[in-house]
Amino acid sequence: MRRNTSITLLSAGHACVDVYQGAVASLVPFLVAERAYSYAAVSGIVLAASLLSSVVQPVFGALTDRRAMPWLLPVGTLLSGAGIGLSGVSGSYGLTLLFVAVSGIGVAAYHPESARVARIAGRGSHSAMGWFSTGGNLGFALAPLMVGAVVANGGLRLTPLLALPALVGAALCLPVLRAPGWRQAAGATAAVPAGADDRASFVKLSLAVVCRSVVFTGVSMFISLYAGQRMDAGAAAGTVALFVLYLGGAAGSVLGGALAGRWGRVTVSRWSYLVTVGAVAGLVLVPGPALYLFVALTSAGLYVPFSLQVTLGQDYLPSRVGTAGGITLGLTVSIGGLVSPLLGRLADSTSLRTALAPLVLMPALSWLLFRTLPEPAAPRPGAAPHRSRTTRRDGSRPVRDAAAPDPGSTHTGSTHTGPGREPGGRAATAAEPGP
Repeated sequence: MRRNTSITLLSAGHACVDVYQGAVASLVPFLVAERAYSYAAVSGIVLAASLLSSVVQPVFGALTDRRAMPWLLPVGTLLSGAGIGLSGVSGSYGLTLLFVAVSGIGVAAYHPESARVARIAGRGSHSAMGWFSTGGNLGFALAPLMVGAVVANGGLRLTPLLALPALVGAALCLPVLRAPGWRQAAGATAAVPAGADDRASFVKLSLAVVCRSVVFTGVSMFISLYAGQRMDAGAAAGTVALFVLYLGGAAGSVLGGALAGRWGRVTVSRWSYLVTVGAVAGLVLVPGPALYLFVALTSAGLYVPFSLQVTLGQDYLPSRVGTAGGITLGLTVSIGGLVSPLLGRLADSTSLRTALAPLVLMPALSWLLFRTLPEPAAPRPGAAPHRSRTTRRDGSRPVRDAAAPDPGSTHTGSTHTGPGREPGGRAATAAEPGP
């Protein structure tokens, strides 16, 4: 199967999964209006989705490091849809928490393996990973429209209709996973690390992603309510603000992949976080319709580094690609949900504006952390590492990494110079100068 076809199908499937992550925040105004939940109560629902996802996702990542589990893509998709679909059928707060948590487990199962599959299908291309991430962001963007169209007209009792995209997403990933030569390529890519692990850089990267997660979770949880208050326009203004937030993320992911090919992932991420500091400040302080502009800038600034951070994590831990994906896509991203109850209580006791104000500091911390990171060597596009045929099963003989073409590719490994590599193919070892 051609690379563009595979990435398109995977991106669309990614959208069908991440629509359920966006659906949790999109359901917040309806839970407040229909069930009279407090800000702290709806923050707990966001926490239910985030907590299980953050704990379980690295576990799935570790499992996929030991053995390829492509079946997790359709299974995780269906599970995430089932949880959200059942979330409105009962008036019980406990059952609502349970169903949202089930959806979180489905999301956790999907992402580590999907990141590995997408990188194989994209043959190491930053742009391809950017498009894959864009699919997820489009899912986020469509979530408030989907939830609004279903729940605003019929109430929470119609949430089972929200499970339909999961059926589509599960079907979309099957042609990629059944493509000729897929299993051989997947096994070859996972067989051997591309270099030594840089755990110190991975830890700093993870802390930067945590700070990003706190910002995004806080903004996405309250932006619909905050926009309605600031512009006296009610739920309609909130839905538009949430849509702009998620749509800006889709644009940011595509832009990030394109910019990284020219200036490198670390440099692009640093600049992006620096811009985000001002964008979040504007979101909190600037009144009127200009709020939408700063929502878009905040979203783009947070999502330009998103797919770049995933591949950076994989390249900092080349021997544990699944674990790296589980942490950068799961634990560090979802951990922002752990802060949501604190923001909810602060909003209950003061105001939404006061609760959002501390978020300005988070992208500044991410920027500081990225200033200490080196640009790692990235896998060569069109090549997947594998063990030499002379390697014994017990690993006792010397191993020499070779480059094996992905299915459908005729590329034969050649010296590559690009972001993170010096002429001659050596990996850059020091952080580039930047903002």
